[in-house]
Amino acid sequence: MPLPFLTADRAFDETADDAALPFDDRDHWRRPYRPGPWRVGAAALLLLLASFVLVAAVIIAFADSVAGAAVCAGLAVAIIAGALRLLRMGTWVSAHGLRRVAFLTTQTVPWAQVATVRTTQQPVRWMGLPRTVQGQALILVRRDEQAGGQQPLLTDRNADFMARHEAFNRAADSIEVWADEYRRTA
Repeated sequence: MPLPFLTADRAFDETADDAALPFDDRDHWRRPYRPGPWRVGAAALLLLLASFVLVAAVIIAFADSVAGAAVCAGLAVAIIAGALRLLRMGTWVSAHGLRRVAFLTTQTVPWAQVATVRTTQQPVRWMGLPRTVQGQALILVRRDEQAGGQQPLLTDRNADFMARHEAFNRAADSIEVWADEYRRTA
């Protein structure tokens, strides 16, 4: 059963014309691509681990150790929050600007501060690890930063686009279109 309300690119499927920005409400933050299978799989494993920890909390509570059950329940809540934050990570766009959501931080750049958004070939981190490999990156260049202050928004080797090069190209093109559209109006 298809669930079109869960897909990030449902507006692309519904429109017959090739509008650059086919979204109805551009003021809401949206990720213009689907989370990758690596990210979803890691979040699913974390949620599975959280369910085991919650079962352990119930067993400990029945054994009359309320403090231990509370610790286990707190750990399960922390694991669930981590899994949800892992799913939320990525690059988000709206009429207000461009937002980069990392695991612990969120940076929002208004369109007025964006100089350019472009795709380049450069060494990128593989799956977020310290190891770098040659790949493509979508780079954000801010107006107020030096040439060395470029930060990658997306890479073709992260958890969303590993072995999904067409999806990376589609997402990078979509974000570049958003940037071109709103840098002109900002």
